[in-house]
Amino acid sequence: MDTIQSIIIAIVEGLTEFLPISSTGHMIITEKLLNLTSTDFSKVFTVAIQLGAILAVVVLYWKKFFDFKNWQFYVKLAAAVVPAIILGLLFSKKIDALLESSLTVAVTMLAGGLILLFIDKVFKEHSIDDEKDISFTRAIIIGVWQCLAMIPGVSRSAASIIGGMQQKLTRNAAAEFSFFLAVPTMLAATGYKLYKYYKDFGGFTAAEMKQLAIGNVVAFIVAMLAIKFFIGFLKKYGFRVWGFYRIIVGIVLLILIYTGYISR
Repeated sequence: MDTIQSIIIAIVEGLTEFLPISSTGHMIITEKLLNLTSTDFSKVFTVAIQLGAILAVVVLYWKKFFDFKNWQFYVKLAAAVVPAIILGLLFSKKIDALLESSLTVAVTMLAGGLILLFIDKVFKEHSIDDEKDISFTRAIIIGVWQCLAMIPGVSRSAASIIGGMQQKLTRNAAAEFSFFLAVPTMLAATGYKLYKYYKDFGGFTAAEMKQLAIGNVVAFIVAMLAIKFFIGFLKKYGFRVWGFYRIIVGIVLLILIYTGYISR
């Protein structure tokens, strides 16, 4: 992986992390289109650059994250991230194995797209429009929904937003809580991956550190723009556009897979 390839992957991460279209799925396909060989470092890189995306959320919502009087906010996020931590540790190897599968991404892209076409009609009753009105029980249930994103192509954002709407949150409130939940979730996943790589390989080379730094800076800048765009777009158009997008991407991927252009 050279610097240009690192930047391309980071752009994809920043654009897709907070959209309901699966950043992991898009990065897997991007790596295959770039003919990148999957290595231990490349796997760590695609997770570690999420730190940049995390920082974008903290910066954009800094009043929320640094309102220490609202201690319930932190407890809700901690409770909501527990299911992902438990399942992530239990099924780490199986999750890593799925990260090699383009076919899994194609199928989940299609399935998720079909769901997004109808999600606004399925969950029409919304009574919660503020994070303060989300109970601890609702937060945990949303965290359980988020675990679906351990399957590549599902989308952590989509899973947690759908979970939020199922728990009576408005589209805007569900999207924002999804952003908030991303911070401890991705921080835990990134910390675990970095620690494991450091433990197994004795640290990072200067070249690897450079790529991680560049990747995180690029992901941060792009994610800032993507988050601002998504909230405005979601309020106006809902999820149908993203549903059609996912279906088109899923069909294209299946064609590329079965014509042998990219591997399964």
